Amino acid sequence: MNAWLMLAAAIAAEIAATSSLKLAAGFTRPLPSLVVVAGYVLAFWLLSQVVQRLDLGVVYAIWCGVGMAVVAAVGVFFYGEGMPPLKLAGIVAIIIGTVLLSLASKGH
Repeated sequence: MNAWLMLAAAIAAEIAATSSLKLAAGFTRPLPSLVVVAGYVLAFWLLSQVVQRLDLGVVYAIWCGVGMAVVAAVGVFFYGEGMPPLKLAGIVAIIIGTVLLSLASKGH
């Protein structure tokens, strides 16, 4: 499988796991708890495969940046959390940093 597709799958699994943490209610609800554990196991296994093929710094930046931005959006749209300007600015800064790291790695 293509490393970039594997990274996308790893990010999707991590987003599903992280987004389910709230629903798991401290691991007292079985199905959301299973999603959390299975999602993290799958995400880290996929990530371990991806870092063998792509630059670690770029992979981790994309993993973190996309994951944080999407989980923040999940919080807003599904859990009714707010999106004050400072939070939005932080997400934009993460995205800019991720793009810069990716561009820098392509330069060497």
